[in-house]
Amino acid sequence: MKRNKGMARRGLLPWWITVPVFLIICGSLFINLVQYQVSIASKQQELQSVQNQLSAQLTENAELSGTLEQGESAIIERYAREQGYAKPNERVFVDISGK
Repeated sequence: MKRNKGMARRGLLPWWITVPVFLIICGSLFINLVQYQVSIASKQQELQSVQNQLSAQLTENAELSGTLEQGESAIIERYAREQGYAKPNERVFVDISGK
């Protein structure tokens, strides 16, 4: 079978349409990738914050459980200390640094 010069096989779309479409698709994929990376970093930071809160809460729970196991007098003493009271002849030091 003989081909005519005018009947050469071509792609579905001309190159001047295919290249810009390809670049637009690549650009949009890159932008989505950057957005997802920012979202992942934000979620990781949020997770770290929640894990820190959990750790602090577990520490506080352990302290409260220890106080509870010591009995009613330890509970009353803890509450009094939180209110700023001290035992007779006891020196209380207050950290004013805010840390």
